[in-house]
Amino acid sequence: MAATPDYNKVLYAPLAEIDPEVQNIIDKETWRQFSGLELIASENLTSRATMEANGSILTNKYSEGLPNARYYGGNEYVDELEVLCQKRALQAFHLDAAQWGVNVQPYSGSTANFAALTALIQPQDRLMGLGLPDGGHLTHGYYTAKKKMTASSIYFQSLPYGLDPETQLIDYKNLRQLAKIYKPRLIICGASAYPRDWDYKTLREIADEHGAYLMADIAHTSGLVAAGELADPFQYCDVVTTTTHKTLRGPRAGLIFFRKSGDKAQDLEKRVNDAVFPACQGGPHNNTIAGIATALLQACQPTWKAYAKQVIANAATLGKELVARGYKLQTSGTDNHLVLWDLRPLGLTGSKLEKLCDLVGITINKNAVSGDASAQVPGGIRLGTAALTSRDMREEDMKVVADFLHRAVQTALVLQKEAGSKLLKDFVRVASTPEEGKIGAKQVQELKKEVRAFARRWPLPGVDVSKLTRPAGIEEDD
Repeated sequence: MAATPDYNKVLYAPLAEIDPEVQNIIDKETWRQFSGLELIASENLTSRATMEANGSILTNKYSEGLPNARYYGGNEYVDELEVLCQKRALQAFHLDAAQWGVNVQPYSGSTANFAALTALIQPQDRLMGLGLPDGGHLTHGYYTAKKKMTASSIYFQSLPYGLDPETQLIDYKNLRQLAKIYKPRLIICGASAYPRDWDYKTLREIADEHGAYLMADIAHTSGLVAAGELADPFQYCDVVTTTTHKTLRGPRAGLIFFRKSGDKAQDLEKRVNDAVFPACQGGPHNNTIAGIATALLQACQPTWKAYAKQVIANAATLGKELVARGYKLQTSGTDNHLVLWDLRPLGLTGSKLEKLCDLVGITINKNAVSGDASAQVPGGIRLGTAALTSRDMREEDMKVVADFLHRAVQTALVLQKEAGSKLLKDFVRVASTPEEGKIGAKQVQELKKEVRAFARRWPLPGVDVSKLTRPAGIEEDD
């Protein structure tokens, strides 16, 4: 073998040697995940096997088109992979290949949703989705009085439906009334911050009254649906989309399932596939499809149901513990992996608690709650248990986490008083800088140490924590 020329030697050296700066950033992020508690409901911790597939040599291959119909040569093994991924997707959700098909190429859930809209309806057609302040998603037609926020509201007309203000559950009666007036071509169900299950049968009835398509976006709950722990949207919907990285615990991507039989299924397979490519994106990311296939294999195993049950049990325990401490949750509990915590009775914003929790090593996200005047100034926090369940935590451990969150809120209330203003920057300043006569910053440091000690008791998927050392750039008070 001839000697490798100098300009190619870089291709064979490890990351730490070639780019220690990026390696250090990765090491710091690994340390952060190991040392903290991940409670963002839209995140999870994928497996070592999925990471290996996602970081494989498949990243080199271009494969525009579909299996056995590519625009490039050399795709025999990529075709084999994509067909396998499709097969596993149908198997994971217990679907008959004669009744359902799936496109596994979308780069993300948002891309999958826009491709689905492109396939189902025409520009400026009408759609209805759950409003963002009531727990819906940006890609379900969200807009404000001043701006159309996403492609789903730029290219289509939309009317949001919402929650019953008394029960904080989906108001199906009002949805039916709105649909009679609006006459949508598409109704979208699914949410990013709704802690209860869905009545897909009623939604199907409403859609049929107007000859509308029914699409479910189960990005948040797909892992729980696959396990049979939540209602099955496939019984009633024409199209089902999902991400693969939330409760499904795979790499970051999306899937679009479509009916192959029935009144509304005519040409649907071709329309969905054409909407993904060439309408909305280019060549698929084959390395990611490999990671999806590996994650779906895991979701097909008998152990998956036990994981899903534990995710739900952990969320229920977390919710009960917060309610027991006097806090208000939307719908007072949960059926799935998340709880939505209403901070408005405390006079505290979601933004401030998110910042405070970041300082102590608890990762959460601010979120609108039903009744918020603006989704840009959210009055709540969304919490999810999928990631902590992936680190082996169970109900008793959720009680510890709930106590950490309780202390974080009480500390945030102290800091808010000490800040002397409502500005977030003043809140962060007093939380980060000890000042004479003030106790808030000290409480932050004490809680941070306890959270860190607790978090490091647990494994981190994909990482041998016994070999972890604190990377350069991380300062800690030992």
